Amino acid sequence: MTEALIRAVVLASFVLSGSAASAADPLPDAVAAPGEIPVLSVHAEGVQVYECKPVTDGKLAWSFREPVATLIANGRTVGRHYAGPNWEHIDGSAVTARTAGSAPGATPADIAWLKLEVISHRGNGVLSSVATVQRINTSGGELSGACDKAGALKGAAYSADYVFLRRD
Repeated sequence: MTEALIRAVVLASFVLSGSAASAADPLPDAVAAPGEIPVLSVHAEGVQVYECKPVTDGKLAWSFREPVATLIANGRTVGRHYAGPNWEHIDGSAVTARTAGSAPGATPADIAWLKLEVISHRGNGVLSSVATVQRINTSGGELSGACDKAGALKGAAYSADYVFLRRD
């Protein structure tokens, strides 16, 4: 292959996958789902919402409360992600999941990559057969620093890719 062709193939892989990390590197074992088949991959843009709460020593600290994000595929909104955690698709299907595995984000400012086990389904559509949700390629979303008023809310902007998988 010529160098220009190699560059074009690498660029196409990057564009189709949505990120260099997922195109080039295997997922960490804690979030991998071997043998499962992707049903849908979306990009999410939103905020991780934190609440100022007392911790064990009586001091106040930020505590994760909920995500609020828009799910995007092919440049258009296809759903939403919110507390539960829940994911809803525009076709009426939805899932709720719980964390089954975690790996650190790329930097301390990035929320963790997650493997989530689906615990309930609603509606019929693309998410109806989903057994696992992966949150990968995270950017942002961590909140640090002091809080001084119990009950105060603050959002930390984040983006991530969510991959919805079914068992074979």
